[in-house]
Amino acid sequence: MQNRTIDSIQTLFQSRLTTLEQLLKAAQTHFSGSEAFLQKRIAADMLPCGTQIAFTCNQPRNFALWCDGKPMDNLDPEVKSLAQAYEHISNTKELLSEINAEDAKLADVTRIDLAQNLYAELSGSRYVDDFLMPNFYFHLVTAYDILRMAGVPIGKKDYMMHLVPFLRQT
Repeated sequence: MQNRTIDSIQTLFQSRLTTLEQLLKAAQTHFSGSEAFLQKRIAADMLPCGTQIAFTCNQPRNFALWCDGKPMDNLDPEVKSLAQAYEHISNTKELLSEINAEDAKLADVTRIDLAQNLYAELSGSRYVDDFLMPNFYFHLVTAYDILRMAGVPIGKKDYMMHLVPFLRQT
């Protein structure tokens, strides 16, 4: 487990949401305005690309709400247009930018209600490291994989663009 701060979590989510935006722009260009790719799936029993986008946004969205003492509020998983996908990302980034919480918040215990009348109680740090981050990356990578499978010309460099500010010429 990393020693995270509210600011470092906020920055990480912001940069990866920017990556998601860039992946969508590549798909938009590749498909010449068609939004059918939002309904593509890796497998029949998996959720479509549009839902993966909403679920990717839910993690930083709920982090921001948690920091503000508000309950979880997941986005509508039925993402049927690029405009809606971009709006989810934009609204989530805005929520993140409005976080005004102290790092001590990460010591607070939070309850996560899960399916089938189950819940978990975790410290804020565990909530971030063991719930939000794994879910965030799962859905981000799934959206990326769907786009790759659909033929969008993206690769690891597109997924890892958050490293661009650290690149140096030898």
